Amino acid sequence: MVSIVRTLRHHTDEVSCCAFSPSLLATCSGDKTLRVYNTADFSELPFSPLSGHDYGVHCCCFSSCGSYLLSCSTDGSTIVWSSQTGEVVAVLQHPARSPLRVCAVAPDSSQLLAGACDGTVALWDFRSRTLRRCSAVSEASVVACCFSPCGQMFATGCTHGDLKLWDTDINLLHAEKDAHDLGVTCCNFAPQFKVEGCCVEFRLASCGQDSQLKIWIVSQREGAGCVMKLVHTLTSQSAPVLSCSFSSDGELVVSGSVDKSVAIYDANLGTLLHNLKQHDRYVTAVALSPTMPCFATGSMDRTVKVWRVGDGVSRTAAESRQTVCQGRNLPGHSRLLVADWSEEDVQTWLREEGLQQLVSIFKANDVDGAELSQLNKETAAELGIESVGLRGRLLRKIEALKAEQSGSDAPDEFLCPITRELMKDPVIAADGYSYERESMESWIRGKNKTSPMTNLLLQTTLLTPNRSLKMAITRWKSSQ
Repeated sequence: MVSIVRTLRHHTDEVSCCAFSPSLLATCSGDKTLRVYNTADFSELPFSPLSGHDYGVHCCCFSSCGSYLLSCSTDGSTIVWSSQTGEVVAVLQHPARSPLRVCAVAPDSSQLLAGACDGTVALWDFRSRTLRRCSAVSEASVVACCFSPCGQMFATGCTHGDLKLWDTDINLLHAEKDAHDLGVTCCNFAPQFKVEGCCVEFRLASCGQDSQLKIWIVSQREGAGCVMKLVHTLTSQSAPVLSCSFSSDGELVVSGSVDKSVAIYDANLGTLLHNLKQHDRYVTAVALSPTMPCFATGSMDRTVKVWRVGDGVSRTAAESRQTVCQGRNLPGHSRLLVADWSEEDVQTWLREEGLQQLVSIFKANDVDGAELSQLNKETAAELGIESVGLRGRLLRKIEALKAEQSGSDAPDEFLCPITRELMKDPVIAADGYSYERESMESWIRGKNKTSPMTNLLLQTTLLTPNRSLKMAITRWKSSQ
């Protein structure tokens, strides 16, 4: 069952892209703005809309931790925004001032990629905001790009129809000529990957002007190039397919088309599960939540529709929920210390962080900011939070909140998601996130076969050294 949770009608021009973080939904438009919503009730945040681009905004995405929102535009700039305050953190200009059509952030937030109309990609060091290189990757406009879940390669698609794979030094690994006749429109890697011996396998979805959605297996052996194998060609949509994305567990792939439809497929079998036709014009954008069974679609009809998959809440129930602190800053943006939060502040923070299932428990136990800051594993269990994964997510978010308010200088991407401490030996797990090796090994030894970040089952417990992140941490430490 798929149902509409909310229809957002705030943009005054066509919607070009949608993106989720664990707790926020961002949308962008030809009206030059971005809008940001709380996923607890899909109310617009106080600092929204964001205005900073001179022309239409083509693409937006969040950093892996959700702290930053990025957008790119015809004006040739990529803007980095704080997702907590909406303030501009940095403006990165394409060296040739070429219009930018697409942007993507590496899973460890170490690098930012922007594809331009002149056939180049600009690769930036995200933490230092410095340009690493700008290289030609196509003779046509680059309109699609995405990083692999391990962050060691990225894919590009162009209006000539080619799909290409590159390492992070922009060395060509593989070129799939004419992957889509008349042009590629979008591409996305599935969040999971498989490791068998010295071979790594990824799944890549791509769509194009040929009205097709394709799913590929990308294989790479150590010391060798990449091989792409076509697994499924999906043709249920009758016009150009403009956008595609995998679900966080990799089980579903969703696409939007010029025929005004949204198609939902079983990504493994390649079978059509749903064909939704509630938009009035082209469906230009799809995005799936990493933490909730829902997705968003954007259209040239200027609306964004939020859909729930499964037995989710009804439209009426979702729309009846209201943010407690409406009309003032949410506690995540407040200057109050955690210890000074009221019980209502704590409950609103839970909703903001995607932990709305805990609101009733905290309300029944009269938990205010002082008690929240002292919460640990034992007291969380005493509150009746039985799910180990949910307790773990709550405690990590509390530690992140305290670290943020304590003024820690270390970038969030340098901190292990489990311990919230600066990583010494970062490794990439099968969920695409980086962790301190010792902490992740301890997590796995404790019979936790799920991701600490997504609570989904890990397809493999193999850990891959994240050398680029380790070097970035070393450089940062030496500069302090």
